[in-house]
Amino acid sequence: MKKLIYLAFISMLVFMLAACSKPGSTKEKNGQDSGQQKETEENAPAETAKLEPEEGAELIVWGNGDEEGEWIEYVAEEFTKEFDIPITYEDVTHTDAPSKLQTDGPAGLGGDVFMGPHDHVGNMNTAGLIYDNYFADEYKERFMEGAINGVSAMSDGEMTTFGYPLAIETTALYYNKDLLDEMGFKPAETMDELIKQSKEFMEKHPGSYGFMFPPSDFYFMYGFVGGTGGYVFGDNNTNPEDIGLNNEGAVKAAELLTQIHDELLPLKKEDITPDVMTSYFDEGKLLYYISGPWALKGHLNAGVNFGVKTMPTLENGQVPTTFSGIKAFFVNSYSEYPKAATLFAQYATSDEMLLKRYEMTSQLPPSNALLENKTIKEDPNMLAFLEQSQYSVSMPNIPEMQHVWGAMEVAFTAIWNGEAEIQDALDKGVQQIKDSIKSQQ
Repeated sequence: MKKLIYLAFISMLVFMLAACSKPGSTKEKNGQDSGQQKETEENAPAETAKLEPEEGAELIVWGNGDEEGEWIEYVAEEFTKEFDIPITYEDVTHTDAPSKLQTDGPAGLGGDVFMGPHDHVGNMNTAGLIYDNYFADEYKERFMEGAINGVSAMSDGEMTTFGYPLAIETTALYYNKDLLDEMGFKPAETMDELIKQSKEFMEKHPGSYGFMFPPSDFYFMYGFVGGTGGYVFGDNNTNPEDIGLNNEGAVKAAELLTQIHDELLPLKKEDITPDVMTSYFDEGKLLYYISGPWALKGHLNAGVNFGVKTMPTLENGQVPTTFSGIKAFFVNSYSEYPKAATLFAQYATSDEMLLKRYEMTSQLPPSNALLENKTIKEDPNMLAFLEQSQYSVSMPNIPEMQHVWGAMEVAFTAIWNGEAEIQDALDKGVQQIKDSIKSQQ
């Protein structure tokens, strides 16, 4: 009741301000007015001053630690200088924040602004934990389509944007430059070429491998599934009644999986761990493998002469549609200061602050303007991930997605280890997903 009264007061205040300020509009969230003035001009720190935060506002911001936390503290300091709003940063990881907010939010203890993963958007919206992005139209112009899709979800029958994108990451193909030079190879442009090169490399280097990736991890496997015509859910991953993980395209992806197993990587899936792959690559015993930008620092520290490129094309000429993940800021719907919180989220995701974030964390900003930034384009490895992100698909963020990961891991493990026929394994996986969704309805 206290919250309803407070937000009603904010709504009345905004109405009165509208009579003497730039025309704006308000949006409702769960029947409540968010108390935020519509701002449609270019998102930059100088422009956000036109928003009027609540009197006496002070904010708590949740986010990851290490370099990301240092960036938040930098933004908070600059924000406080400009708006005189105190900011308290708390180290709450972006993966923990959504679940923590379910208890801390209603108790008034949650971060006013918090960092979260895009694939939790559906659940957070259903639970009423987040406000929509009040500047959605502006952000659709400024950010990559995949990033906007990632932080959007169906709400009241329409697609609604909730998050303020911070970073995008996907997987791409790592290759050892020295080993390619030794073999007289150029980086493979097709999967057929990669398989051929890998075979020749393994014949010359017993005990080494030409290609590795986690075969049962659906996050990595989806690139092949999507590239061959499979899909998770229909209607751009919004329709859980339409599951495309056992169709003809998914079967073709699984056939490629068995080819890789039989010709290049005859190991049990349990023996292909991230530590195994990175160790082989660091030791010069692996020609190619799939990973994300999180692996860059380790290989650089190990002194590996490596490169990164977009995924090699499949038999149908398509680039594998790797999954992409979006980190974003969200505004807590239980915040006592929704306008100030929105102001901070907008300020932090200006191009100026996102470029600073890239410089401090090496995480790619999904801003269209920054795609052409010289600082980013001068790093060939980061540029490769940026190019691959153009082919990526945001992980589905509807609540039903939680039932997909385990079911498909079981299916692809059975296929990889030769424990089931392809169609049977995929059919069982899809049926498991359907049964799990039905049991929770």
